[in-house]
Amino acid sequence: MRVSFYATLREIVGTKTVEFDLADATSVRELVAEMVERFPDLRPALLDESGCLSRGVHVFVNGRGAGFLADGVETRLSATDAIDVFPAVAGG
Repeated sequence: MRVSFYATLREIVGTKTVEFDLADATSVRELVAEMVERFPDLRPALLDESGCLSRGVHVFVNGRGAGFLADGVETRLSATDAIDVFPAVAGG
């Protein structure tokens, strides 16, 4: 499963895209856990104090924010899904 990282997350990972060898039907939550396991420095950027996906990060599945998918972070993924991970950005 190919995951693209943006902005400060890309700096932490060290590259734009990373391949994760995960089975079909892996959930968004499980993918995030795998990201943190592989890149421990992502933990404070991706997870809040309780270990849940931080409100300051956005995981998109095929262009839709995981929070807006029918099953949220429990949405099951397939190997062909496009996954993009962005830190929250503020501006004016």
